[in-house]
Amino acid sequence: MRLCPGGPVVRCVRVCCGRGRWRVCIPKCVRSTWAYTHLLARSLCYNTLTNWDTVNDTLFEPVFWTADRLTRLFGQVFVCLVVVLTSSIVLIAYMVLLPLVLHTYAPWWIVWHLCYGHWNLVMIAFHYYKATRTPPGHPPTTKSEVPFVSFCKKCVTPKPARTHHCGICNTCILKMDHHCPWLNNCVCVRQMYFSLSVCVCVAWLNNCVGHFNHRYFFSFCVFLTLGCVYCSISGRNLFIDAYSAIERFKALEAEPAGVPVKGVGLLIGIVPPEAVNGQSSFQTPPPTFTLKDKLLNKSIIYMWVLTSTVAVALGGLTLWHAMLISRGETSIERHLNKKERTRLAKRNRVYKNPFHYGCFNNWKLFLGVEKRSHWITRVLLPSGHAPYGDGLTWDFYPHRKEPLPV
Repeated sequence: MRLCPGGPVVRCVRVCCGRGRWRVCIPKCVRSTWAYTHLLARSLCYNTLTNWDTVNDTLFEPVFWTADRLTRLFGQVFVCLVVVLTSSIVLIAYMVLLPLVLHTYAPWWIVWHLCYGHWNLVMIAFHYYKATRTPPGHPPTTKSEVPFVSFCKKCVTPKPARTHHCGICNTCILKMDHHCPWLNNCVCVRQMYFSLSVCVCVAWLNNCVGHFNHRYFFSFCVFLTLGCVYCSISGRNLFIDAYSAIERFKALEAEPAGVPVKGVGLLIGIVPPEAVNGQSSFQTPPPTFTLKDKLLNKSIIYMWVLTSTVAVALGGLTLWHAMLISRGETSIERHLNKKERTRLAKRNRVYKNPFHYGCFNNWKLFLGVEKRSHWITRVLLPSGHAPYGDGLTWDFYPHRKEPLPV
């Protein structure tokens, strides 16, 4: 064995000849660093079931962590924003639109607006209150006989069917659909008693949309969309008039003032008698509108723009959830079922959703309709009835094709 001539970089690597072959001897510190880096790289592919989704989730874990913490932090802000915006629309409707309706509309049209408007308002307030106050439902943390299909690595507890972990709430949710920051809640399935204060409930809750409050969330979206469409359609003519009035106000304010008249005497019909000092000026007469007129017209424009925008955005979200309900899926299950269908299609097999009972039966199960009168008492009127099932066990399609023969 001999050292290779050269500088310190060359001398740190010893070339050894043993048993008929050359071998490069690398310092221990370099080998340790390389082994640790190689172990980290291999940890991204720890078994044969790992795919690029697992690798991407691992790489973007800091991004997901930051998004979860920000959503949890701003959840109360989003809830307060919903309350403030909704309250502002209600205030404008009572202070601006209602007097106009009472003075300009026919009596039967007034009755229609009063009845429909207050019914819609009650349904919006009730379902939003229940959606924020109702916990979504959680799997048992103690030992039980409930069957489970997987194991949560973060909660270290068994997960029943349709249960998923919410990173924002940091717990498992029964039949989780998504975490809604506007509810500061996860959408799920459980019923609780009413609280004494709406302000406290909407400001300090933080859970998901799942099995026990999914119906409240969807009903809130439906009735809020209907209310926005109602305000947008009924206030269209008022919006056009208000916008024209604002444009007239801007035109009047843009008119230049009168040209000063100086150095003239007392001219009858030209200079007013008060101008005895030889100086006067003619100004444009004061505007015919007041600050109250501007505020009323701007409030009508604000209401129409806000309700029209929310109607389009929330209407699309409501249609998306209606499609999922018709298929017996949640937002998470939509993604999982799509991947499962793709996987089985490569094997020439067809995937069937075990929780799909048919479009009409899915709606009856979701809304809790057990007889015909429930379409009125439980759908068109405020109702706090519990959803179908306990969210832990589910009837499967091959065993029950007609869950509710209504």
